[in-house]
Amino acid sequence: MAYKNTEKAKNEAVEWALTHGMALKQTDDSARHPAFTLTPTVIESARFERLRSSVHLLGKLVHAVSQDHGFLVEAITPITTGNVFFNALLRMADSIHNSDDGQVCLPLLIMRSDFMDDATLGPKLIEFNGIAAGMGPFGQRIHELHSYLSTQWPAPYAEWSGSEVGQPISNNALNGLADGIAAATWKIKREFSDSGSPTFIMVVQDREDNVYDQHLLEHALQAKGIRTVRRTFRELYDGLSTGENRRLILEGIGTIDCVYLRAGYQFSDYVAHDIVDKACCEALAQTRVMIEKHRVAVNATVSQQLATSKRLQMLLSSAPVESLTRFGLTESEAQEVKYLLGDMIAVDAQSAEWVKQRPLDEWVLKNQGEGGGHCVFGEDIYTKLLSLDPNEYEAWSLMRRLHPLPRSQAAYVVRKGEIYVIDDLISEIGLFTVHIDGEAALEGGGYAGYLIRSKSSQVTEGGVHSGMGALDSLAFKG
Repeated sequence: MAYKNTEKAKNEAVEWALTHGMALKQTDDSARHPAFTLTPTVIESARFERLRSSVHLLGKLVHAVSQDHGFLVEAITPITTGNVFFNALLRMADSIHNSDDGQVCLPLLIMRSDFMDDATLGPKLIEFNGIAAGMGPFGQRIHELHSYLSTQWPAPYAEWSGSEVGQPISNNALNGLADGIAAATWKIKREFSDSGSPTFIMVVQDREDNVYDQHLLEHALQAKGIRTVRRTFRELYDGLSTGENRRLILEGIGTIDCVYLRAGYQFSDYVAHDIVDKACCEALAQTRVMIEKHRVAVNATVSQQLATSKRLQMLLSSAPVESLTRFGLTESEAQEVKYLLGDMIAVDAQSAEWVKQRPLDEWVLKNQGEGGGHCVFGEDIYTKLLSLDPNEYEAWSLMRRLHPLPRSQAAYVVRKGEIYVIDDLISEIGLFTVHIDGEAALEGGGYAGYLIRSKSSQVTEGGVHSGMGALDSLAFKG
């Protein structure tokens, strides 16, 4: 029999989410909760532990790739004729690498590696996220919400969980990310023997609605004695200057110790129509270059962004194990990385006819875009491949489509204050790592927590912010 206070329990879950900052901005004076599940997704302990214990190798690999400028140029150049944005990114990277001082900034690699746990193949990487890798704070919050419901509302929680009750997997993503960022920020501050609090800049998009996730991270940094400042690229354009010993100075603020980009992964982030003395986008792109030419911790550097692109993911996925050892991996580490990477292949003139002979659900077509809306599925793959100009081939790749097992029973998702029952809920598993100049910033190899986004298997866009995904947490299968 249905528990009579189910509706009340759901309403309190929504109120808990809003009370604890798990929200998306609607207008200047209002917010809504993101979609979320009412119980965790279960996973076999061996599968999760393998991911958790080995994901730091991806951070180690990406850092080494980002430091090999010659390899980046060789890898990215073929896509620049068909992708103007990556052409601009490569020019930025060249400008930084070829400057008199070389790389001056301290590379801070905050990465979210997204996986799906294929029913047959096991967990495989979907994509690297090395710039604007967000929602770690929400990942911790939804874990805490599920813990709250299990304690405060045990009867409806048990009813929602059914037979899938498991041991919750701890998630300290908010604290882990804050600890890693704080370590890099204080490192710069101490290099200069400065007194007072260090200063952290979060570079954001104008009129951003995913601000509460960002503010949660800022609050955690403020609790560690770090001053936080939010600015767009346009606001930084005429506010930055150079101090002694290549210190970065922000007008009205002072010296800057850490810059964290939550913007810069799309052309629109660099557009400033009011700057008339330079071409559109060029001025703000040079602002980003300027930041990296100073002694400041930076995530993501331009080279990190290139190293986490779909292009590099495809090249690394298709490379033999022994070739990965050039990036500082042992042979056994390279083998583990190859297991995680999964299958990706390049697109060429024969791809359309080749795909036509394959099952519709076997491959996904991807371009170099970040975020949702950049994947092509099913019958649309063949049509899209036929429409590509040959100079665009290199900017696209085919990835083997993953098929996770859905939850064994119906899942309950809250969206816009209402409960929806989903019979085929599948999950995407994002694991955060933090490295400072290639070294793990946290104990345990740099692992910093996780983010789970779940959706119906019939939905292709699973983002919480821009798709039909819901925040979720994990529990070990009983």
